[in-house]
Amino acid sequence: MDEKDIGYLERAMELAEKARGDTSPNPLVGAVIVRGNEVVGEGYHLGPGQDHAEIVAIKDAVGRSGAASSADALTGATMYVSLEPCCTYGRTPPCTQALIAAGFGRIVVGAIDPSARVNGRGLDCLRAAGIGVDLADGAVAHRARRQNEAMRKAVVTGLPFVTYKYAMTIDGRIASDSGDSRWISGPESRALVHRWRSWTDAVMVGTGTLKADDPRLTAREVPTHRQPLRVVLDRALTIKRESALVSTVAEGAVLVVCGPEVTAFRRAQVESWGIEVLTVVTGPEGPLDPHEVGRALVSRGVASVLLEGGARLAGAWWAAGLIDKLAAFVCPRVASGLENRGPLLGPGALRMDEATELREVEVRQLGANLLVTGYREEPF
Repeated sequence: MDEKDIGYLERAMELAEKARGDTSPNPLVGAVIVRGNEVVGEGYHLGPGQDHAEIVAIKDAVGRSGAASSADALTGATMYVSLEPCCTYGRTPPCTQALIAAGFGRIVVGAIDPSARVNGRGLDCLRAAGIGVDLADGAVAHRARRQNEAMRKAVVTGLPFVTYKYAMTIDGRIASDSGDSRWISGPESRALVHRWRSWTDAVMVGTGTLKADDPRLTAREVPTHRQPLRVVLDRALTIKRESALVSTVAEGAVLVVCGPEVTAFRRAQVESWGIEVLTVVTGPEGPLDPHEVGRALVSRGVASVLLEGGARLAGAWWAAGLIDKLAAFVCPRVASGLENRGPLLGPGALRMDEATELREVEVRQLGANLLVTGYREEPF
């Protein structure tokens, strides 16, 4: 691969981003078709049941050329696609079949699709048909894997990709001593969080946040075709009928996860409000088992989770190794005090050299706030 190849792959990933928030449970995928030194077709996947990026790009190329068939327009051309073409029948036929029929001479792929039914088989199928196949490596391959980080983790591990978002004062407080946290962050930061909600499959909070903030957890004031699943981990099923989540159930589904000690009567009562209730196992005094909750969410089609609090819930999920990314809004205020002093409350390192060092750290300014993000691990 050369600089031109990398540039075309980056264009494919740029196209894929246009559908962020619309494709789940399918991945983001973009495709660019080049003949000679000219881009003759482009496309990206719009969502489940719709044409895959490769097919959209082929149709675009045929339409531009006025040719009678894809083979007439594309024999010998090169396709750059951000994710391995599928080789199985699902809602749509396999893309490998269309690529072979069109007579492509070369396919350049950003990343393998780790799904059990694909995972390299698409590339093998193309090679067997005599098509040259190049798989990206280095920085561009890393970006291609990162673009579908949630899908990749879900299919490899059966657990969702979890981003923990929080705002804190410059002295490390996530709320005042009274528990007040509105608003630590500024309007620019809050607007970005609504965008994140529109992109994610589920937004999750614990009982403490439910009681303290009475949040709606919807994506507001941003264009969106769907609302995230709103999840509350509420072991004793204390949610109230007059809560904002219950009163806005028509705006988006709500799932409350409780412990096995909750009575059938109480479950039925909450379910009668239009709320789904899920029971998972737990220890005698501990939190709801994060792995059980995670697996249950993936079984419902949730690959990405935006965890919005509170500190004890986040601490339990961090200790379980289930938080993949941190996003901290650091705000130029000093609250002082003795309570609510950290965004992660749970087992931790005894020595600073045992602390987790985040990777791919980025810092950006949003109004008066700084947003610091970083990952715990490499993408799957």
